[in-house]
Amino acid sequence: MNLDFSLFNWSLIQNFILKGLWFSLTLTVVATIGGIFFGTLLALMRLSGKKWLDVPAAIYVNGMRSIPLVMVILWFFLLVPFIIGRPIGPDYSAYITFIAFEAAYFSEIMRAGIQSIPRGQVYAGQAVGMTYSQNMKLVILPQAFRNMLPVLLTQTIILFQDTSLVYAIGAYDLLKGFETAGKNFGRPIEMYLAAAVLYFIICYSLSWLVKRLHKKIAIIR
Repeated sequence: MNLDFSLFNWSLIQNFILKGLWFSLTLTVVATIGGIFFGTLLALMRLSGKKWLDVPAAIYVNGMRSIPLVMVILWFFLLVPFIIGRPIGPDYSAYITFIAFEAAYFSEIMRAGIQSIPRGQVYAGQAVGMTYSQNMKLVILPQAFRNMLPVLLTQTIILFQDTSLVYAIGAYDLLKGFETAGKNFGRPIEMYLAAAVLYFIICYSLSWLVKRLHKKIAIIR
């Protein structure tokens, strides 16, 4: 089997690969921001001590964490248009699904971060007259984010890897770009190998940066 990588040129990269890479990166950023936002709300619900908040949040988080992401993507893409009577499209389906799914994982990360803050910090905030929301906003959450930052970034790297699953609903992600280029140029094997190499380079580089950040935070502490 002869592998030929001579077909790689700027035109191929621009027309196929960069288009897919842009969508994968955009999906990662949007899902991370949305997942952290809704995940923090879910974490606060679970730590509220009120059953009417804790129970629904726990059901949602445990339910999402028990289902493969690809199944959630397919269910949303196929069932929601059937229910509402009109198609949503693969791109919007991917954005909504990833935010909803990742919120469950970010929720557990944030819950651990909030619980890692000593109770003395909470009491100190209460002692100076802060309300619960002020205490969380100004004292607890900033420290929790700092404590969990390496874990949040690691989950983001995993999220980027999972963006390849939108291939199942036809969204034009990075893997789809390589696959399309392989079909057009008749070099599917080379393209899949190149995709694996690029995914490895991106994820390994980000993992190295996270390790450096973790060491820096540990030294500051």
